[in-house]
Amino acid sequence: MINVTLNNGVEMPALGLGVFQTPPEETRAAVEAALATGYRHIDTAAAYGNEREVGEAVATSGIDRSDVFLETKIWISDYGYDQTLHGFEKSSGKLGVDRIDLLILHQALPSEFDRTVEAYRALETLLADGKVRAIGVSNFMVDHLTTLLDKATVVPAVNQIEVHPYFQQRGVQDFGAEHGILTEAWSPIG
Repeated sequence: MINVTLNNGVEMPALGLGVFQTPPEETRAAVEAALATGYRHIDTAAAYGNEREVGEAVATSGIDRSDVFLETKIWISDYGYDQTLHGFEKSSGKLGVDRIDLLILHQALPSEFDRTVEAYRALETLLADGKVRAIGVSNFMVDHLTTLLDKATVVPAVNQIEVHPYFQQRGVQDFGAEHGILTEAWSPIG
């Protein structure tokens, strides 16, 4: 498996299994099959409702936890500094891990961007405390990233956005590249 190096030196497998819209009762088997075929990057989110099943599959896979890159997302209902710290506790508990490899904000909340910034501050704290290995965002456009970078102390490692041959979002990708933010594609084959 090919790895990419994030802006803080963390290695992340370039290809991962995303479990968006995977019903919880099917998630465990899907993750087990992916791990058995060589996947080492699993992407889930609090809003997907299947973090627990992802964690169970990883725990019973027989693969050392340090060899599986776990990524999850904080949902907007958990934005705000204390709420995001609590969101991390919920997600890590469901995943059955003490440390998450990549924790990202699921999307910008433009109507209350101060809550988005406070949530990101919590991610920075979790990173500093060693509870996550890397932090980032998802579905952030250039204006969201610009505002966040003006207030953040840590540049996001990734911005997970929809990217495929029919929707390339070049402006967002170019802005990320200029600032050391890796574009992580969701729905890469459209």
